[in-house]
Amino acid sequence: MTTAMSRGPQPLDAEIFKRPIDPAVGIGHVHLKVADIQRALDFYCGVLGFTLMQRYGTQAAFVAAGSYHHHIGLNTWESKGGSPPARGTTGLFHLAILYPTRAALADALRRLIAAGIALDGASDHGVSQALYLRDPDENGVELYWDRPQAEWPRESDGALKMFTARLDLQDLLKA
Repeated sequence: MTTAMSRGPQPLDAEIFKRPIDPAVGIGHVHLKVADIQRALDFYCGVLGFTLMQRYGTQAAFVAAGSYHHHIGLNTWESKGGSPPARGTTGLFHLAILYPTRAALADALRRLIAAGIALDGASDHGVSQALYLRDPDENGVELYWDRPQAEWPRESDGALKMFTARLDLQDLLKA
C-alpha cells in the first residue's frame, strides 16, 4: 500500500491547515532513554510514586499513575550506562506530569523534600503552578497543577495572559 507519506511531498491543500487539531487529542505517554533501569525506577516509582506496570526483561520498564498501561516508558536499548546529552544539544527539554489537584502537587513536593531532591525552579504561570527538577539521568521533569480555566489570567480581549512568577513553596505545602 502506498501512502501520501511514502510518495514524498504532495501539493498542499491549504484548507486542511486551517482546521485545528481535534481538541480531545492528548499526549499519551513519554518514553525515556535511561542509563540504569533500577535507578530510574527508584526515582519514578520510589520518589514520585508511579506504579510499575510491567518490566520488559532487564532493558525496559513501564510505569503509570493508577491502572493505565503506562504513562512513562523507561529503556536502556540505546543508553545502558550512558551519560546525559550535553547542554546545548537538541532533545527533550522536560516531560510534564499533570497533577489533578494543588494538594496532590503539594504531596509531590513533600516527597521530593523527603528524598532530598533539589528543585531547579518553582513557578506560578497564572494558568498553572509548577515544580522543575531533574531525574537521575538529567532529564528535565516538570510537576504541575493547572488552575481551573475560569481562573486563568486573560487580556481585556480574552487572550491568554500567562506569566512566570516565583511559586511560594511554603504556601503550596499548606495545600
